[in-house]
Amino acid sequence: MWQRWARGSLLALSVILASFLFYLLATRVESVPPPSSASSSPLNRADAGVDQFTFTQTKSGAVQWEVQAQRARVFETEHRAALEKVRVTLYGANGWEMKLEGDEGTIDIHKKDFVLAKHVGPIAVQLESGYTIYTNHLAWADARREISTQDPVTLSGHGLEVTGRGLVGKLDVEEFKVLEDVRVEILQ
Repeated sequence: MWQRWARGSLLALSVILASFLFYLLATRVESVPPPSSASSSPLNRADAGVDQFTFTQTKSGAVQWEVQAQRARVFETEHRAALEKVRVTLYGANGWEMKLEGDEGTIDIHKKDFVLAKHVGPIAVQLESGYTIYTNHLAWADARREISTQDPVTLSGHGLEVTGRGLVGKLDVEEFKVLEDVRVEILQ
């Protein structure tokens, strides 16, 4: 008799627990908020986050350039890192050194290319020849050792100011081409 009572009690308890579990699953599925743009952003899908990130590119034992960032999010499958508060130092064959700063950037870890952007004010690229390039967005192609931008650009120095949109240039030989809407002003 008591076995029958125990089986009945266990069966009733199982039904109650199963009903409660079904209720929890049903209400949780309905109440889960849809993913917001912040939670689905690429930065939240990073494989790793690194504070005080440094990436150095060398060739034949000599440092070519160095990227430092206050924070980096690394995406291993995409071979890239998204950077915050970035400082880039480029080194030339004749011992010149160029420092660039931006609010954010990305680096292609496989190709060794990087992009630098500044939201307020321009990135200033000070050349050994005395000219300075100003733009808010700059890309570095390591294989060609070229900088480029599609954004507005100003090149100034030695009494000249060249403005336009887009630029391609080789830093090693200081040859630059402003791509379109070129305007040259001679300063007094």
